[in-house]
Amino acid sequence: MNWITKSYQELTKEELYGLLRLRAEVFVVEQDCPYQDVDNKDQFAQHLFAIDKEEVVVYLRIFKAGDYFQEISIGRVVVKPTYRSTGLGHQAMKKAIDYIEEQNTQKAIRISAQTYLKKFYERHGFKQIGEGYLEDGLPHIGMLRS
Repeated sequence: MNWITKSYQELTKEELYGLLRLRAEVFVVEQDCPYQDVDNKDQFAQHLFAIDKEEVVVYLRIFKAGDYFQEISIGRVVVKPTYRSTGLGHQAMKKAIDYIEEQNTQKAIRISAQTYLKKFYERHGFKQIGEGYLEDGLPHIGMLRS
């Protein structure tokens, strides 16, 4: 498994295509949620992903404070369906948190999490803040790790 962290400008065409394909496969097709995934925010993010057999199998993006939320943030956390229950999602979150702690003095991280993943994120120190809401038609909650 090859883990990679790159800015948008550093991504190869193949890497960008792979991560967008995975996001569409899960967030649009599997979750039956037609929404604008290509949101003009990728250009500001650090993209953390793993490639196995020349395919992006886990992915997330990291934003500096102020680029998405007031705090540093993590989003678009996704694992290819055939790689679920392997711990890759937890590995990606740990790598993202480690990256954030190495690169920043501010440690607070905010996420907008699909509600059903609350326990997943709690394992990484996130706590729910505020009430639930709909984002792109799916139940979400705000979560903060401080």
